[in-house]
Amino acid sequence: MGTSPQDVSVGFIGLGIMGEAMAGHLQAAGHPLHVSTRTKAKADRLLAKGANWHDGPGKLAAASDVVITMVGYPSDVEEVYLGKDGLVPHAKAGAVLIDMTTSSPNLAVRIAAEGAKRGVAVLDAPVSGGDVGAREARLSIMVGGDAAAFERVRTIFGTMGKTIMHQGGPGAGQHTKMANQIVIASTIVGVCEGLAYAKKTGLDPAKVLENIGGGAAGGFQLNVLGARMLKGDFGPGFYVHHFIKDLGIALDEAERHQIPLPGLAQAKGLFEKLAANGGRELGTQGLFTLYAG
Repeated sequence: MGTSPQDVSVGFIGLGIMGEAMAGHLQAAGHPLHVSTRTKAKADRLLAKGANWHDGPGKLAAASDVVITMVGYPSDVEEVYLGKDGLVPHAKAGAVLIDMTTSSPNLAVRIAAEGAKRGVAVLDAPVSGGDVGAREARLSIMVGGDAAAFERVRTIFGTMGKTIMHQGGPGAGQHTKMANQIVIASTIVGVCEGLAYAKKTGLDPAKVLENIGGGAAGGFQLNVLGARMLKGDFGPGFYVHHFIKDLGIALDEAERHQIPLPGLAQAKGLFEKLAANGGRELGTQGLFTLYAG
């Protein structure tokens, strides 16, 4: 693989809330960028800056040294990687494929095995940091897969994130992301309940947020998403329906490993209630609407 960005062509599939910003950082760094997404209009800004459009994963893979995917659900990941027009069947020999979707650890293991049969390295590398982290190129990136392949693309990860760690073999990145989502699930419930309590007891919740945000309770969920809650800003930095997907994967894995996680189960139920009440397309901070009445 080339030593400068201009020598390493990168394909990017999935240009949503986070993906477009991530691909933009790679393009700005000088990588020849190849893109494909279900809705071509989402690629317009990148295409205007010189990105190359491809109709489908197969054609994109044939033109790319490294391919990154940021799609929605495990079923999407499976189709993009293993389908007839998928990345694995059409990737260049020696290419590195990187799935940054939050997906199933077992699927990550299976895709890596199929890639290995064709001499293609596949890394699972989900991220945390939301829309803000993607825009500011300071995502936390959790990587599973071949250690040598990870080292080959470390600088590419560094273009999109700040905390970048190889966690182990195939599936380890996804398991790490599950731990991340489990922590967030109960934390965001706590943020909603704390701010609702402040409001209902007659306090100024904005002043309370400023006060407790500087102490042990402080963190992204409280300081950033809590502030959005109080402003009534429930636009998506991360969609509720994607979070429910993640919590379902985490709960399935916890049950498979016989780990009781009652906080996770309760949070998943609350987010499902929010979705049933019309909140599927809200950001995760939209959970506050269940408490704000």
